[in-house]
Formats: sequence, C-alpha cells, structure tokens
Amino acid sequence: MSQNETKTILSGITPSGKLHLGNYFGAIRQHIQMQEQGDAFYFIANYHSLTSITDGDEIRQNTYDIALDYLALGLDPEKCTFFAQSDVPQVTELAWILGTFCPVSLMEKGVAYKDKVAQGLSPNIGLFTYPILQAADILIYNSDIVPVGQDQKQNIEICRDLAGKFNHNYGGDYLKLPEEHIVESVAVVPGIDGQKMSKSYGNTIGIFDEGKTLKKKVMSIETDSTPLDDPKDPESCNVFALIKLFADQEKQDEIAGKYKAGGYGYGHAKKELLGMINDYFGDVREKRRELAQNMDYVVDVLREGGEKARERAEEVMDPIRKITGLFHTHKYEENKAGKKKMIEAISKHYDI
Repeated sequence: MSQNETKTILSGITPSGKLHLGNYFGAIRQHIQMQEQGDAFYFIANYHSLTSITDGDEIRQNTYDIALDYLALGLDPEKCTFFAQSDVPQVTELAWILGTFCPVSLMEKGVAYKDKVAQGLSPNIGLFTYPILQAADILIYNSDIVPVGQDQKQNIEICRDLAGKFNHNYGGDYLKLPEEHIVESVAVVPGIDGQKMSKSYGNTIGIFDEGKTLKKKVMSIETDSTPLDDPKDPESCNVFALIKLFADQEKQDEIAGKYKAGGYGYGHAKKELLGMINDYFGDVREKRRELAQNMDYVVDVLREGGEKARERAEEVMDPIRKITGLFHTHKYEENKAGKKKMIEAISKHYDI
C-alpha cells in the first residue's frame, strides 16, 4: 500500500443497551474523529448482541437507539459508511469458513469469553466463537485499521491468525491482515459505584440522561466520608475522575486546588460535574430529539450504508467462494456465461 493510499478503518458497537459515558470516552469519540482520517466503516453489531439478548424487540430498539446516538454525536454518513451488521449476510458466510480453520484450543484461550462468563453471561457457543465472527467483521471489508481497546488485542491477534491460515492454505492473499491499532484511551471511566462503568454492573451514567435522572445518578456517585472542611485527595475521588473527562487542564487544576484546600465538599464537586455534563451534551440531546422525529432519515442512512457495505463485502467474498468450491446456483440465470463455464469444468472433471 502506498503511503498516500486511503486506508479502511473498521469498528463496531454492540447494541446491548443504552450508551454511557464509558462508551463515549472509550470509543465513540475516537470513532467520530477517525471518520476524517480514512475510509471508515462503522457498524452496529446486532448479530453479536444475540449472545446476551434473546428479545428481538429489544435488539431492534437498541439498534435504532444507537443509530440515533451516533448521528446526534456527530457521525456523518457522508464521511463514513454506517450500517447494521445484519444487512451484510456475507459476514456470517465468511465466519463459517473461518471457523473451519480455527482450532478449538484457540477459542478456549479467549480472555474476553472467560471475563463475560464471569460477569454472568450464558456460556453459549455464540459467545465462545465471538472472536471468529469479529474476525469476519474485520476481514470482509479488507480493513486496514481496527481501533480497539487493550482488552480486544487478543481478538485482533486471532483475526490475523485465522486470515494467515486461510491465505496459506489457498496460496494467496485473499484476506488482508489488519494492522494492530490499540486505542490509547482515557483512564478507566468509573461508574457511580467506583467500578469500571459498565452495563453489566448497572452503574452507568447515560450519554443522553438528563433532568432528574441524570442528577440522581451524579449525586449518588460513591465517595469516602472525609468531612466537608478537611482537605481531600482529588486523584482518589470518583467524582474528580469524571470531571477530568470534561474539564480542560486549567479547570482541573482549579478544582483540584479546592479539594486540597478543604471546605470543598463532594456535593460541590458533584454539582460541578453535573453542570459539565449538561454543557457538553446539551446540544446533542436536542439534535437527537430532532432525529427521533425523522426516523425515515435514520433508516435511509442505515439502508444506504448497508448497500455500500455489501458491495465491499462481495468483492472479498466472491473470489473466496471460488477457491473454496462454494457457489450460488441461483445466480446461473443471471450469468449464462458463468453457468456454461462451470458446466464445462464439471464435465471435464468427471470425464463426461
């Protein structure tokens, strides 16, 4: 690849519930920024959500909610390809093929699988083979760059391993190996209980929470029992950790000084944080409300993105079907020349 050639960026997000501050600062903000840096493909991973959700209405609603969220937050469908994973059937087709090259022992080493089971998710086969479908998500678009957090590094390695095995077996570069691109994210975003913010822990502050709901969550963030008048350590405070996500360095230093001086309570810090969240997301909340009144537009964005994604996926999948011996007989009527050529090849093979 030449230095000036546009690279394909690929990332997805699973519609497993409402997006929260951890999602935004850990991934979404970077996605928005990277749409300016290459040919970006961003998908809503609704196949993946089936590993933990079995209610179809819930998955459908979550999918549209995430589409609304991303568009309100600044994703521009003119600058990237935005679509639902289920609109690209080639991805599950490739996942099956990759699965035939994947040793069971490789899946048994999956750290993410063990972590999710430990969190209480059902140890189903879909969850176990999640990295194979993720590999297909990446490889089906000839992705160059896959921005992921450190916790997904192993899955990228699995993807590269499976692509390498496939290419070696068939003697060609049919699948492009993606570059490792570990996102140096912000420090772990704490939830209201001090643990990592996660839907699994039920400790999230939603990006689009507002009013009494938002205030209740912010004011319930866990803190220690240091008296109001005593000095406090800002670096050990969950509230200050969240403030640092929104405040510039000057503001951080100002608030840290108040912590250390004493006479500044956690209630004061929570009110500062509440104001910062409202200021930061105020405009996008309004934009989301406007988009929600125009769902035809949102559906059209996903439909058009799905068409573009299928075209790219078919470019990758068509030669793979040929070398693996798979074919679609329903396409014969669409391509008489192709049918004639295949019949000739079969006849020659069987000496007919």
